[in-house]
Amino acid sequence: MRHRRTYTALTAASLTALAVTGLTAQAQAAPRPGATFHVDCSATAGSRSDGSVRHPWTTLDQANAHTYGPGDRLLFKRGATCTGSLTPKGAGSSRASFTIADYGTGRDRAVIDGAGTHDAVLLSNTQYVHLSGLEITNAENPGSERNAVRLRLTDYGTAHGFEIDHLYIHDVRGGDSKTLTGSSAIHVDVEGTAKASNYDGLDIHHNRIEDVDREGIYFKSTFSKRDLVGEQQDPNVYPGAWTPSTRVRVADNTLKSIGGDGMKLDTTSGAVVEHNRVDGFQLRSPSANAGIWTFNTDDTLIQYNEVSGGGNSHDGMSFDADGASSHTVFQYNYSHDNKGGFLLVCPYSGAKTVDTVARYNVSHNDGTRLLQNCAGPILNTQIYNNSFSNKETIPGYLVQDDNGSPATTQHEQYIRNNIFVSEGTGGYGFSNPTAGLSFDHNAFYGIDMTRPNPGGITADPLLRDDFKLAKGSPALGAGTVVADNGGKDYFGNRLKPGAPNIGAYAGPGTDR
Repeated sequence: MRHRRTYTALTAASLTALAVTGLTAQAQAAPRPGATFHVDCSATAGSRSDGSVRHPWTTLDQANAHTYGPGDRLLFKRGATCTGSLTPKGAGSSRASFTIADYGTGRDRAVIDGAGTHDAVLLSNTQYVHLSGLEITNAENPGSERNAVRLRLTDYGTAHGFEIDHLYIHDVRGGDSKTLTGSSAIHVDVEGTAKASNYDGLDIHHNRIEDVDREGIYFKSTFSKRDLVGEQQDPNVYPGAWTPSTRVRVADNTLKSIGGDGMKLDTTSGAVVEHNRVDGFQLRSPSANAGIWTFNTDDTLIQYNEVSGGGNSHDGMSFDADGASSHTVFQYNYSHDNKGGFLLVCPYSGAKTVDTVARYNVSHNDGTRLLQNCAGPILNTQIYNNSFSNKETIPGYLVQDDNGSPATTQHEQYIRNNIFVSEGTGGYGFSNPTAGLSFDHNAFYGIDMTRPNPGGITADPLLRDDFKLAKGSPALGAGTVVADNGGKDYFGNRLKPGAPNIGAYAGPGTDR
């Protein structure tokens, strides 16, 4: 984050006033803006290496040895590669962040190559840090736990003011296990048991992440125990009272070829995940993974994302409101060509998943199942005004429900005002359907449905390839009113009073 500093201009009159009152100009001078340190790992080491632009530091050890303060800048030479782990000490302030970035006119980025270390960049027990512009990789010794960038708090309290942006992260070859400490492109962890810790103000944006095992962007905290999570997490490993990170934003990132999960939010409150592109996930992991998902979170807003290329059906869907997720909203997203499907709602192991909303999203050629419920309490899920179109890929199930005792574990799941179009044959059944699932005012075309769907239609809804409705569509104005509906459709059209269209498009019929 960028902070504007205000400098006081001293006029002749003000200097006279200072002299009269016995004050000095030095006492009124602006705060020191911070120092700048340069690192060029391609330069020849010399006795005069002092971090200046003429005599830069030449190793990460030199950069790690200094303690940085507010306004300081640690800059790496473009076109040069530093090998090892960057672990800077110190912190910025609310008025002036500590910045880590690049310098020079070279066409290539400055590179930090972790070369198999646990963390290529580790920001530990610090705050007000801005990390920007570098290329980071960590491919040697594949299969061991490692990260490109890791943010870590250990019994720290609240850490404020992080911005992680415009990085190019690639070839991070970690192991397959999901752990507190790795392996990810950007790993955010909170450790310890003595002092509740969390992040407040964390903005991860405009990063390009490619060819990473296992996680793209991943959050985890030991301070995550609450009734909602039940025994989903070992209380001996995660014993701290739930202390969520706040003011978290993950936006405008591009993730490609991810071995496991694209993004996982954990122990956050009010996080916003928007305008991201996940292209290929669950590609090299034998375990369950999803594109963008939440665990043990409150009030997460996931919107305007495009997710595709889920590599298999062991989860493998775009979105997931997982155990102890409360009031997760998925809206205005585009999901396509995922072997697993569109949405998973998954409490299991004593946890609960509460108040999940999926609205005004579009899905194309998502497979295996469009919607899946895991075993456990799923409370008040609303899935409405989405459009699902399947041409080349025909899912086996509309809903796959894995509840072992559905009469007691499933409550209030409404599926309404959605369009489901199949241009193939077969599929779209139910696996162990829960009695609590309620369908109404949906459009099912090319699908043989056996469950009640009051107010619904089976005629061709005339859903165009761009997910708008053609003129004469029977889905126009055929939906049922849903309160607190977000106010606009997938295309940004304002929702008007009265019966809405069925599907994710709220505008008038358009020419075919």
